[in-house]
Amino acid sequence: MSIQIGQPLPDVEVTVIEDGAPARRQSTASLFAHARVVLFAVPGAFTPTCSDHHLPGYVQHYRTFREHGIEVVGMAVNDAYVMQAWAAVQQVPAGLKLLADGNASFTSALGLQFDGTAYGMGLRARRFALYAEDGVVRQLYVEAPGEFRVSTAEAMLQALGVGARTTAG
Repeated sequence: MSIQIGQPLPDVEVTVIEDGAPARRQSTASLFAHARVVLFAVPGAFTPTCSDHHLPGYVQHYRTFREHGIEVVGMAVNDAYVMQAWAAVQQVPAGLKLLADGNASFTSALGLQFDGTAYGMGLRARRFALYAEDGVVRQLYVEAPGEFRVSTAEAMLQALGVGARTTAG
């Protein structure tokens, strides 16, 4: 069963990629505590929709989220090296964190995994976005298979009542 609105995010250790610094291990409890955070997940770094639209939308609107006191964290079931390379290629701005969930531990604890073995991808994260305050899920948007609508940066800004700007962050 997937995580529900009103539930705390599970406490799992993940690898955090941020600001070009070496990857570091951190518990999700400490990462999401005392913060307002949008967490979005993609099925895989360097995959077409993820690289062409999903992460770039959050990069483009990062400043708007931050101006409203909202942190942005993206994640994928990829290893830290892939996530570091993806952050560099995508020119992820300072402060926008990426989580490498290489073993799908956090993804599975959220109940938001899918089996992509038929496509040579193994276990992956479903495409989703959620808003959490102090580690508790307040809003959750999970995409139907093959869709990309409710987890976009623009959709999250709208859901949060913030509104999207078109300037890069």
